[in-house]
Amino acid sequence: MIKVAMTGVYVDDVAKAHAFYTDVLGFETRTHMDLGDGTLFVTVGAREGAQPDLQLLLEPGEGPIAEPYRRALHEAGLPCIVFSVDDIRAEYERLSGLGVRFTHPPQEQGPMLAAVFDDTVGNLVQLVQPNG
Repeated sequence: MIKVAMTGVYVDDVAKAHAFYTDVLGFETRTHMDLGDGTLFVTVGAREGAQPDLQLLLEPGEGPIAEPYRRALHEAGLPCIVFSVDDIRAEYERLSGLGVRFTHPPQEQGPMLAAVFDDTVGNLVQLVQPNG
């Protein structure tokens, strides 16, 4: 069986992204290595046993492929990644209270409630909660 082990998100600043994804979103650090040339290799994952094998790689977002890709997504208002939550309204209130800027508050989108926020490092991120 093939399973997703890691996915990446291109970010403006890996150290800043690491702080946001752990301190604000609540992920835990899985890997934090300095590769010796000032480049960081950082992965985070969900706390409390949720998806223990799945890691999110915070990748430097500059370069001839990553930068145009990120810019196009952001300009189109498209999230680079989607996270599932149990209570989107509570998460919206918690994150808003921490200063997170939402571009779309929770609203119905077909079979789910969805909200979109700016992750402070060049990306839009979507939260979803299935209806029912």
